[in-house]
Amino acid sequence: MVSRSSAPRSGGFLFVAAGAALWGTDAVFRRGLALDLPAATLVFAEHAVLVLVTAPFLWRHRAHLRNLGSVDWLAAVIIGAGSSALATILFTSAFRYGDPTTPLLLQKVQPLIAVAAARILLGERLRPRYAWFLAAGLAGAYLVAFPDPTAVSVAAVTPALLAVGAAALWGLGTVLGRRLAPKLPFVVLTSLRFTIGLPSAGLLMGLSSSGVPGSLVDWADVPGVVGLALIPGLLALLLYYRGLRSTPAAAATIAELAFPLTAAGLNYVVFGTVLTVTQWFGVAFLAGTIGVMSWLSRIGHEGSLGIRTESLSERVIQTEQEVTHGRSDSDVEPRPMALPVRSPDCQ
Repeated sequence: MVSRSSAPRSGGFLFVAAGAALWGTDAVFRRGLALDLPAATLVFAEHAVLVLVTAPFLWRHRAHLRNLGSVDWLAAVIIGAGSSALATILFTSAFRYGDPTTPLLLQKVQPLIAVAAARILLGERLRPRYAWFLAAGLAGAYLVAFPDPTAVSVAAVTPALLAVGAAALWGLGTVLGRRLAPKLPFVVLTSLRFTIGLPSAGLLMGLSSSGVPGSLVDWADVPGVVGLALIPGLLALLLYYRGLRSTPAAAATIAELAFPLTAAGLNYVVFGTVLTVTQWFGVAFLAGTIGVMSWLSRIGHEGSLGIRTESLSERVIQTEQEVTHGRSDSDVEPRPMALPVRSPDCQ
């Protein structure tokens, strides 16, 4: 049993927010490529680059995979095939079919899905004060996403369904990643996600009428694909999974709202998109929410954010000790579930 005073203080929330902020650079690379390449082809090419870079790390640390039980492997497959491959294809397709605000719509839906999934799958118990942080994050993201928040239109049903589908898969991926993060080094988890995602993206490309294996990517598109894979892809996920080891899934999903904040700033700098007054209000709301949550997390007061878990710090430390001694879930003797600690927690 680890006392509260000895539990490690963590900047995990800040790492998650930093990774999500790098996702905001996605549009700089993806915007042109999404118009030149079929969505499944682009996502397959992304994953091919990522697997080439990360496969040596997965092979070197493959012994860690023995720590995964059957349920963990199911979670890994859902993350790789669903959250990595299929969700990215849906997100890319939304850029092609709908109005440009539609992909950002999913960032307001995802937290609702992730919070519900965290409650069901991870047993994270939400306190009333959590609603204030969730509401502030969603309100800020909404204002940032739409120049005129009173005149939001979705051009067609198709892009809306694509956006919501991607949101559901990414939200589920946040929760399942939280399950695996204490059991695997974040580099291994990141590589495993891409390794499972590659054949999944290849299968989806083969099933799509536009996926022609003989003409995957033009040479002119290669720099963009590599940049897309390494910056909002690999680097962002390394930071994200590093932080997810010590951050409740419900907290992580609000940290991920740093994505539309970064995207709005880049739209202004790179594409010359001028923010409206309400968008600036959204930037302030979002930055303030993430800043407060990051500060509370770093000083060890995650519970002040309205989440009560099965003693998060103890569970992470216990799992890491079991991994260090080479034990998997199936090797550990069953023990009574610890009562939730009434202490400050996050998102």
